[in-house]
Amino acid sequence: MCKVEIIAPTKHRRLGLENVAAYARVSDAKDAMLNSLAAQVEYYTTYIKSTPGWSFAGVYTDKGITGTKAARPEFQRLLADAGAGKIDKIITKSVSRFARNTVDLLDTVRSLKELNIDVFFQKENIHTLSGEGEVMLTILASFAQEESKSVSDNCKWRIRNGFKEGRINALTMLGYRRNADGSFAVIPEEANIVRLIYELFLKGMGKEGIANYLNEKQIVSRCNKTWWPSGIDYILRNEKYKGILCLQKTYRKDHLSKQKRLNVNDLPKYLIEHHHEPIILPDTFARTQEEIKRRRESFASGGGRLSPFTGKIVCGCCGKNYKRKTVGYPTGHAWICSTYNLKGKAYCQKAKRIPEQVLLAEAAKVLGLKEFDEDAFKKKIEKIVVPEANKLEFHLSNGTITNTGWRDRSRSESWTDEMKEKARRKCLCTKDRK
Repeated sequence: MCKVEIIAPTKHRRLGLENVAAYARVSDAKDAMLNSLAAQVEYYTTYIKSTPGWSFAGVYTDKGITGTKAARPEFQRLLADAGAGKIDKIITKSVSRFARNTVDLLDTVRSLKELNIDVFFQKENIHTLSGEGEVMLTILASFAQEESKSVSDNCKWRIRNGFKEGRINALTMLGYRRNADGSFAVIPEEANIVRLIYELFLKGMGKEGIANYLNEKQIVSRCNKTWWPSGIDYILRNEKYKGILCLQKTYRKDHLSKQKRLNVNDLPKYLIEHHHEPIILPDTFARTQEEIKRRRESFASGGGRLSPFTGKIVCGCCGKNYKRKTVGYPTGHAWICSTYNLKGKAYCQKAKRIPEQVLLAEAAKVLGLKEFDEDAFKKKIEKIVVPEANKLEFHLSNGTITNTGWRDRSRSESWTDEMKEKARRKCLCTKDRK
């Protein structure tokens, strides 16, 4: 693969010279495109440095990113540097390389124009600071946007026509490989991992527990990566494992945003039964779906409403968010570091489970309230950092930090009268048997 070298800009502007930068982009990360990008970088570097009156301000490049996306990292860095006064002129190959969204293009050009920064499109020979520049850009950008839509529509037609004929566009899943003729072939070693995941789940193990088990046993995923609950969930819900092919479950919203959406009666779906050899028996798959539903209903709380602490608690050791767990008495619900919960103490040694009642009480104390108020918490608390065991840092919206802590209750303090009575009866029953 061709390596593209990012050339740093000139640090100091020479007196009386224009700081000139170039922007280059390719929408595919394939070798041919990267070779093209490398050639563009070399060309612009030589061109700018050899032009009298210009000072080289760098070449900004985006690889494998479509021009319809505004969130191109190097493109955004280019605009930031231009806004900071580091660039006086920008050169790019064509309008379509800069942007294919007419609105985004004109907004960007106008913002740069207000800063007196000229953008020169070589192919169209347009300078944005010229009088006729914006008129020409509007026309050409519209053509570029329509071209993008046409390409997108052609791709959609090809993919959807394939769906109608029962052809899948790509296959990347554990247990199967796609043959040259489009048929599925079972990979025995990987299929055994899939069966193990279903077996462990139906025996009562949770998705996090299964991921943790596979990681401990050094059973790697399809891409030789660490297992996560989301990957386990994907396998447990994927109907392909029972030999069924369901096509067009998702689709792209439009050619500009390219947002993926679930297909909920928006487009036709195509279901092909007995398409390939199953890894999981239909009965096993059905029982798995019922168990997923049962657990979701069993452990749901607050009508599916997110807890006010969701996304707010951060582990000071590994930086991961804490997550809510349903645990046994006396805590009922507790919060634990995601890394510690999935991988164990070896990966996050300072993490410790926090009873939800502790969080409610400490938050109320920090807010100066007699009891926890969700609205006040959301408004005034930015985040809670857990620097070490039994310590909490409340970061407030006003920029202040309040440190608190709590003491774990002893086992005797945790026992209620009901628990004591239950233990007493159990003890009496044991004595009677003797």
